Amino acid sequence: MVALDTNVLVRWLVVDDAGQAETVAALFDQYSREKARLFVSVTVVLEFEWVLRACYGFDKASVLAALDALLGVEEIELQHESAVEVALWHYRPGGAPDFADCMHLALVSESARGPLLSFDRRAAKLDGVRRLS
Repeated sequence: MVALDTNVLVRWLVVDDAGQAETVAALFDQYSREKARLFVSVTVVLEFEWVLRACYGFDKASVLAALDALLGVEEIELQHESAVEVALWHYRPGGAPDFADCMHLALVSESARGPLLSFDRRAAKLDGVRRLS
C-alpha cells in the first residue's frame, strides 16, 4: 500500500495548485476504481492540521471540517483512525485548543497507557492528562 505525504492532502483540499490538485484527483479516482487504499500516517495528519492552521489561516471549525472530510475519503486508510476520531472529539468547539495534544492523548489512551504527563497547562485540562509542576 502506498502512502501519502502532507502536501498531497493539502493540494487535494486547498487546490492552490491546479495541476497538482488534478493529479491528486486522478490518483483518488484510480484507487477508487481499483478498490485500493492510500495510507495516511498519524504524523501526516498532525502536519496536515498544522499546515492548514499555520500556513493557510484555517480556523478551528475549518480544520475540523477538513479532518472530518479526510475521514470520509473511502480511498484513504488512516493510521490509528479511531484515535484520530477521539482526538477530533476532544478538539471540537469548546474543547481543547491544541489538536496535537488531543492526538497525543488519544494515542496514549488507545495503547491503554496513561495518564499523559505534561507541563502544558492547557493540555492538563483534558481528562487523561496530568500536569507536572
